[in-house]
Amino acid sequence: MTTPRSGPASDDQWRRPEPGAGSPPSAPADRPAQAGGTGQPPIPPTSAPPAYGGPPPTVAPPAGWRPEVQLRANPPRQLPAQDMAALDAQEQRAQRVTWTLGVVAAVVLFLLVCLLCTRALR
Repeated sequence: MTTPRSGPASDDQWRRPEPGAGSPPSAPADRPAQAGGTGQPPIPPTSAPPAYGGPPPTVAPPAGWRPEVQLRANPPRQLPAQDMAALDAQEQRAQRVTWTLGVVAAVVLFLLVCLLCTRALR
């Protein structure tokens, strides 16, 4: 459980400041800005950036305007019918081959482990 905090609301810190409410702190006038030792002259302070005037205006296209159509696609073709009995038979054969290869691989690995164990015991 969280405890309530006293102070500003949770999103007050993200709101824009009121116009003329204050400005960000700047460098003191008695010390000039330093260029960081790069041998360049100090950068003079600039005035505040201009206010954002919003996006530029847009012009609507003429009524009835559409992009040009270059190529019309053909309608989709019908797929050939599937022979479900033949598909089931092929799937069973493929499963049988997969199981056979798995058993052969397991037997070979078992023989290799037995061979390594007998050599380790000698």
